[in-house]
Amino acid sequence: MPMRSNKSRRIAWMGLLFALAIVLSFVESLITPLLGLMPAVKLGLSNVVIMYALLFLPRRYAAALVVLKALFAFLTRGATAGFLSLAGGLLSFVVLSLLLCLPGTIGGYVFSACGALAHNLGQLAGAAVILSSGAALAYAPILMIAGLIVGGITWMLLKALLPYFEHISAGNATQVNAVKKLR
Repeated sequence: MPMRSNKSRRIAWMGLLFALAIVLSFVESLITPLLGLMPAVKLGLSNVVIMYALLFLPRRYAAALVVLKALFAFLTRGATAGFLSLAGGLLSFVVLSLLLCLPGTIGGYVFSACGALAHNLGQLAGAAVILSSGAALAYAPILMIAGLIVGGITWMLLKALLPYFEHISAGNATQVNAVKKLR
């Protein structure tokens, strides 16, 4: 019975995280126009949920959240948005996972900025596939600068929330080591 209880707890936790990611995406869609940002430049608030999952949950849960976010984008904004979300989210997930596997520590800003940059590169690659040309890559310099700035914003948010995340997770050794890599 304890296994089932733990599994149920994780499924419920995943549902809450997915809902939080969706709410943060919605809030972000309201804030972005107010800031006068260019199209495709977003704050990446929901990516804090993915980073949390990478740090405190098994990687397959973080991967599932990436896929669920892309599916939600597909259902609410269409095939192109879903594909671009998946392309950016998966590349970001892979890069962040690899960073966590490196020996030693990495700065939290580096972790977050690499995730934002990878997300933007994944979306640019996805757009190039959709357009069947490299024309989308002309947007790369703007998205790379935005990724560095947004990476800083998401790192500040994640850093402020880490003490609460650690408390909620009652960290095991793997989680504690993953968080220590960022400090």
